[in-house]
Amino acid sequence: MRIFIIQHVQPILRGVGQIMLQNNSYSGILFLAGIFYNSWLLGLAAIAGASIGTYTARILNYEEAAIKNGLYGFNSALVGIAVLFYFELNAMTVFVLCVAAVGATVAMNILKKRISAYTFPFVLVTWMGISFLLFIWGCQVLPGAEAASGRVDSMAALTHGFGQVMFQENIVTGILFLLGILVNSGLSAGYALYASGLGLAIGWLLSVPGATLNAGLMGYNGILCAIALAGTRRSDFVWVTLAVLLSVMWQRGLAATGIITLTAPFVLSTWIVLILKNKTKRLMV
Repeated sequence: MRIFIIQHVQPILRGVGQIMLQNNSYSGILFLAGIFYNSWLLGLAAIAGASIGTYTARILNYEEAAIKNGLYGFNSALVGIAVLFYFELNAMTVFVLCVAAVGATVAMNILKKRISAYTFPFVLVTWMGISFLLFIWGCQVLPGAEAASGRVDSMAALTHGFGQVMFQENIVTGILFLLGILVNSGLSAGYALYASGLGLAIGWLLSVPGATLNAGLMGYNGILCAIALAGTRRSDFVWVTLAVLLSVMWQRGLAATGIITLTAPFVLSTWIVLILKNKTKRLMV
């Protein structure tokens, strides 16, 4: 039983954990608990996506160490959640989920050899899947819950920022996600909280509607940026702050075009900051 868990269950749990860059099975369990608390269907979609990604990598003989660390599970897990978040469950959406999860795995294998791919395979493949379902198959996007307007609710905004990383708008879910980060890295959890608060503050200063702030939409990309760039140096704090600011700008800019942003603002902001960091290091040498 122990061997079965290590070989088959642990990579899937780590794959879910890697959505927030946590290579930890307990993080994965807490993330899944948070998703299931809010939506059993999306919880199953996360497991299905992570499983497809993991076993696709095994079938294609990708690096076993990367498979065990969940690096082929997290993009596919996000694909699974996204497809059933935006569209109703039917034969075609299940088919697209499976194909897109395989595609995200292949894309991850290609990209990770060249760049820090993060969630870009998920973004790329999900944009393609959504376009197919919308414009070719003629599916309708599911209506979202009506956001309450009015005053900013700091507790809701901060916790929803964590939840929105995996399309969950639920306070308890957000807390479970934060705990999932904390069990693996206190530093990452601290930076993630800072990023969620900073994204909220920047959004407020930019007069973003209260409903959007309360939904956590100004925080979730910044949270991922902060975790990716977290470090113990003072300069790391500066880079994280810059990345969070950029993520809010990208979120607003891309959303204004009508694009479903997903985690593209996180990827773009982190890439920009990494380029700037490398150039700064070269200038100091």
